[in-house]
Amino acid sequence: MAYPTVPCPLHVFEPRYRLMIRRCMDTGTQQFGMCISDPEKGFVDYGCMLIIRSVHFLPDGRSVVDTVGGKRFKVLSRGMRDGYSIGDIQYLEDKKVEDGDLERLQELHDSVYEQACVWFQNLKNRFRNQILQHFGTMPEQETNIQATANGPAWCWWLLAVLPIDPWYQLSVLSMTSLHDRLVKIQQILTYLQSIQNS
Repeated sequence: MAYPTVPCPLHVFEPRYRLMIRRCMDTGTQQFGMCISDPEKGFVDYGCMLIIRSVHFLPDGRSVVDTVGGKRFKVLSRGMRDGYSIGDIQYLEDKKVEDGDLERLQELHDSVYEQACVWFQNLKNRFRNQILQHFGTMPEQETNIQATANGPAWCWWLLAVLPIDPWYQLSVLSMTSLHDRLVKIQQILTYLQSIQNS
């Protein structure tokens, strides 16, 4: 699964996806959508765009693709082109809040960020180092938590590293309320911390 602002390195070896990457580069779009698979529909209703930062083509046709998560989207229709899935999408944006609601949202945000830092620091060194090696450090808090359509980057970094079911992660990815997303993350952290402390 891909998340906004989170690096997602890919090793592309299947001919259909090699073609897709080549088309993304040749047309100049330099991005494509990623969704997790769904046994009934082929792929789920929500996903994240991946922005191609660089591609290293190997002599045997495979490629190593450096991507980072971009905008979240909802799938409106599905199709197939040359063996890979395509679809029409609608980008998702977090709903903005004002005044007292914004104050309460900021307090919740600050509290969950602090809880996330404590959870991460209390991980065993081995796990913490693996996360740092693969995902880098957790992004800092942003001054304006509503500055981007996807909300704070640290939420996505945390969602990517939390040891939870991909379907649960998908439910959080699809949310357009930062408040609701923070509450879900808070519930996950509270549960994980209860395990850490037992």
